[in-house]
Amino acid sequence: MSKFSKKKKGLPPINTASLPDIVFMLLFFFMVATTMRETAILVKNELPSSTEVKKLSEKRLVSTIYVGAATNTPKNADAPDLIQLNDKIASVKDVRNFIYNERQDIPLAEQSAMTTLIKSDVNSTVGTITDIKKELREINALKVTYATRQKSERK
Repeated sequence: MSKFSKKKKGLPPINTASLPDIVFMLLFFFMVATTMRETAILVKNELPSSTEVKKLSEKRLVSTIYVGAATNTPKNADAPDLIQLNDKIASVKDVRNFIYNERQDIPLAEQSAMTTLIKSDVNSTVGTITDIKKELREINALKVTYATRQKSERK
């Protein structure tokens, strides 16, 4: 008989000492690389194309109004245009309060530089956009910009 018994050799345990470092490094990477979407778009928003496109310089001074049909309507159906202000569907009369609330967050000196961006679907009617512009005119929000996409030049 032997005095010493042979121990069965198994796999050594996995070293998890560096695991918290790796987890925090991945967390930090995704926090830096991820962009947050401000609003969920509830209306169809296929932008019309344009040949002249200019980027807005001061994004924090921009209030966005989305115009289009509901996202669940079929393509060929004549659905009425809906207006989306922030994350809710609204009417033309609500545009006035929306702009007033947006102005409250901006210092008084910068309120004159505030721009209203209308992101309208390519199939939305001009009447809805005209009604929005009338409301904007009544509250002296005269800087209006329309969102478009760059027209691709295919030959």
